[in-house]
Amino acid sequence: MTRRARGPVSRRALLTGGALSVGGAIGVAAASASRPEQRVPEVSAANFGGQMVPFYGAHQAGVETPAQAHAAFVALDLAAGVDRAALRRMMLVLTDDAARLTQGLAPLADGQPELAHVPARLTVTFGFGPRLFDAAGLGDRRPASLEQLPAFGIDRLQERWSGGDVLLQLCADDPLTVAHAQRMLVKDSRSFATVRWVQRGFRRGRGMQDDGVTQRNVLGQIDGTGNPAPGSPMFGGAVWTDTGPAWLHGGTTVVIRRIRAELEQWDAADAVGKEFAVGRRLSDGAPITGQRESDKPDFNAKNELGFSVISEFSHVARAQVGEDRLRIFRRPYNYDEPPGADGTADSGLVFASFQRDIGEQFIPIQRKLAEADLMNEWITPIGSAVFAVPPGCEPGGWIGEGLLK
Repeated sequence: MTRRARGPVSRRALLTGGALSVGGAIGVAAASASRPEQRVPEVSAANFGGQMVPFYGAHQAGVETPAQAHAAFVALDLAAGVDRAALRRMMLVLTDDAARLTQGLAPLADGQPELAHVPARLTVTFGFGPRLFDAAGLGDRRPASLEQLPAFGIDRLQERWSGGDVLLQLCADDPLTVAHAQRMLVKDSRSFATVRWVQRGFRRGRGMQDDGVTQRNVLGQIDGTGNPAPGSPMFGGAVWTDTGPAWLHGGTTVVIRRIRAELEQWDAADAVGKEFAVGRRLSDGAPITGQRESDKPDFNAKNELGFSVISEFSHVARAQVGEDRLRIFRRPYNYDEPPGADGTADSGLVFASFQRDIGEQFIPIQRKLAEADLMNEWITPIGSAVFAVPPGCEPGGWIGEGLLK
């Protein structure tokens, strides 16, 4: 039977819930994405501002992507009454926004379209929190281990940095690009959700070091050593989900932990004490039993007195796992807020951990760290949130389609 042609549907209709079937809505997103737009001129590889990361694909960008210099992690809470159909409309709109912004194109109804013309490797990564599934009537589709983390003895969690129904992870090499993308996505989600928290983070500026290398955190440590290499079989086995609900296959999960660095106490410790607690040299990140950052720690090595060179309570020892499939992929950012009235620093880490399964991978590691990590003297978790990160989508599709269609 010939399908009746649809007339054009406005963005306003999507936002306000105008009658749209899933098929019709996908058609609108695909049609709007194909409209002619003024594109950024061709640029050389050295022009960081013009570089783009593809939005469409089997996996969402922003996980395997070499970490950009700036990030904003935004958690949204769904408004009362937002059901599955409304959530679907929101994801259609936000997917279209993200697809355009990441390619240097202004979203529809962008009041400052010029700000979109420097994509600077912008990625937008979406995640769904535990409460979303019940709110949208999807409780039977929630991954088994997608629930707020159990209480750990070292935690001093604050509500203003914890929880959330929807995650927007925005990363780019330019802070203005991140700020503009954040404003557009938050503005277009207002009919459906409110902002719960925003955590901004930074790494070394683009070009300060080679892309993809491990970087230092505010404690001066090299952070991310031992990560599964993006694109490797180890990465795929540890990060991309292949069990549990079918809609999440090809996606992943992420744990966001806000970890305050107790810099005043850290400053008072000597280098020997710091390296003993970490299990690695501060100068180059090599294990204190090795010569290079990539060397494997030798946990059996003894000193002249017969004591272990690397303490069983060091951070590197407590974080060890037995199988590659049990690894996590760390993609952290530093934060630095204004100091307190007494000048005490308010700095730390927005720690983002990606893994197939939170219960199988992240929680066992975190439990060991919480029990006896020497670094606990200098770090305090003050925020915690977990999200399922759906797989990517193809042109004409939208993020979360497998869950919400």
